[in-house]
Amino acid sequence: MNFEMITAAANRIKGHARITPMLTSPFLDDIAGRQVLIKAECLQHTGSFKFRGAWSAVSALTDNTLKTGVIAYSSGNHAQGVAMAAAKHGAPAVIIMPADAPRMKIDNTRALGAEVILYDRENEDRDALGTQIASERGLTLIRPYDEPQVVAGQGTTGLEIATQAAELGVTKADVMVCCGGGGLTSGIALALAETAPNMRVRPAEPQGFDDVTRSLVSGQIERNAMMGGSICDAIVTPQPGDLTFPILKDHCGPGVVVTDDECLRAMAHAFARLKIVVEPGGAAALAAALFHPDQFDGDAVIAVITGGNVDPAQFARALETL
Repeated sequence: MNFEMITAAANRIKGHARITPMLTSPFLDDIAGRQVLIKAECLQHTGSFKFRGAWSAVSALTDNTLKTGVIAYSSGNHAQGVAMAAAKHGAPAVIIMPADAPRMKIDNTRALGAEVILYDRENEDRDALGTQIASERGLTLIRPYDEPQVVAGQGTTGLEIATQAAELGVTKADVMVCCGGGGLTSGIALALAETAPNMRVRPAEPQGFDDVTRSLVSGQIERNAMMGGSICDAIVTPQPGDLTFPILKDHCGPGVVVTDDECLRAMAHAFARLKIVVEPGGAAALAAALFHPDQFDGDAVIAVITGGNVDPAQFARALETL
């Protein structure tokens, strides 16, 4: 996994993924006590950054492999990204999703043409299930974060951050990234290490599911005790990836842990001040920037809003915090 893979992925993605905007608001700056730049990946195809990694991985497959089909497991955003990328390449797709995933994510994945298989995230192992079905059907497994081509695709977000932040006069900042298994966080970290070395990438995680934050402290992979119970479903994973953790360890600063309530408030502020819709897990980085000012030293912080696929009831709950 290296920077050259990210630039190669950028060439394959060009013209297929959106270049998402970098947004600002003086109202958010006032709350944070510093300049806040928001990378709006909620405006990416399928409503999250996951389309980048999915396209990178699917576009790297051979024609024969594409004809056989692909399989992925995801709570919803990687699911939709792989489903769309596979459909555009004419490849069958099977997606394994937790039964308690937001209904909109399940429905959207099916609408994009994928076969959806539901599982119990509390009692079933999605990795084992994915491996079993892939073997039985001859499908190519595209993991959500422990896959080099996926990380390379996510890293293209970092290339855009470096360019867009520089255009706004920011070349030194902490870059907060909503972090599950670490695919986006590690990809952005690799990209910025080459293109904007004065920027420090840091993971944002929900309380009770801070495996990456704890792993960075201990220096070894730590596992979460639970697999459910947070509204931030998009970034609830068992532990950092075997591929991603060494990158995180080498390139990232300390994590910031946020509460579900802080994520709801960040969602509300994003809607009120930026006019964008954010899901709870996609708001963790913005919540860190807004509500944990003591965790930052510089004049600017960049928050990556990673997804906007939220059910209406959950979004209404967020707006009630205004």
